[in-house]
Amino acid sequence: MSDQTYLEWPFFDERHRQLQTELEAWASANVTEHHGSDLDTACRELVAKLGAAGWLRYVVGGTAYGGCHDVIDTRAVCLLRETLGRHSGLADFAFGMQGLGSGAITLHGTDAQKRDYLPRVAAGQAIAAFALSEPGSGSDVAAMACSAHQDGDEYVIDGEKTWISNGGIADFYVVFARTGEAPGSRGLSAFIVDADRAGLEIAERIDVIAPHPLARLRFRECRVPKSCLLGLPGQGFKVAMQTLDIFRTSVAAAALGFARRALDEALKRATTRDMFGQKLADFQITQAKLAQMATGVDTSALLTYRAAWLRDQGRTITGAAAMAKMTSTETAQQVIDAAVQMWGGCGVVSDHPVERLYREIRSLRIYEGATEVQQLIIARQTLSAYAREQEH
Repeated sequence: MSDQTYLEWPFFDERHRQLQTELEAWASANVTEHHGSDLDTACRELVAKLGAAGWLRYVVGGTAYGGCHDVIDTRAVCLLRETLGRHSGLADFAFGMQGLGSGAITLHGTDAQKRDYLPRVAAGQAIAAFALSEPGSGSDVAAMACSAHQDGDEYVIDGEKTWISNGGIADFYVVFARTGEAPGSRGLSAFIVDADRAGLEIAERIDVIAPHPLARLRFRECRVPKSCLLGLPGQGFKVAMQTLDIFRTSVAAAALGFARRALDEALKRATTRDMFGQKLADFQITQAKLAQMATGVDTSALLTYRAAWLRDQGRTITGAAAMAKMTSTETAQQVIDAAVQMWGGCGVVSDHPVERLYREIRSLRIYEGATEVQQLIIARQTLSAYAREQEH
């Protein structure tokens, strides 16, 4: 296993170190890399297992609603995703999507909404999903076409959502739709829609290179009571962005977990592979590559846990989270690719650990804001900070 001395960094408290130790022992005994062909069942079982063990309590805010703390501990969530990611991409997915799918309820839900949904999420008894992306508006949220209009005591939702993680197996969806209070992103609202609500259908299940439950949703005059409105009308963009600020950092942590596993696999190969009368690790070209990989892993960890620590101090982390996600996901892709190269032909054999990682990492550079979007966010934050400095 990779060097764990990073846990001694001042970003962490003793409870975080204890959490990582306990989770590592649990994951080693309870999480497998092999999930069989029935992906939906495997994901449901993982959610139930994570809930029963108490790990999902960390993605819910509010001890009264089953959460571990009154406020989500971002560093704990990141440590959980990093550790699960080293063991299993699907386990990380199951954990992370429970947080993303319910995070908006933690942040903006009424007391009744929190009571209805969060305890079940924390116990692994209800699967959550976050329905933001559309066929014509992925990163460009302001171009959203899915609409909702008020009709008496109900809202009527029409339109489509796509690339929805947990689509097809979720028990409820946090859905964003245009309600028209203002142009662009200022006219969106968020709703909690139960999966069995009339007018909601699974239009398509989507197969991707690293199998996860994924679907396109279709809403046809899907009626939901006003009590399903999440937050204020017209505030949906704010709800979405605040939720993403928490869990975008955790995507960086998942990528970090993938990179750590890849580095472990590369070290295993380099120190055991005989070549031209010596070990692969004895070649300077191998040592140079390992140095780059190790430095990239530590760089990712520093940015990830800086962002998580800042949020736990109550700071706005839009720029820091974007830096962490961009760096960790792009670096993980490079580290994993290098590990595949070291394993040679074995590295591209189906279901080899580095081959699985190669497929798993690719989507992390896209979802919850592609790398190019993170670059725009970072640039805007940097320019804004510079402008403020010039004013003084």
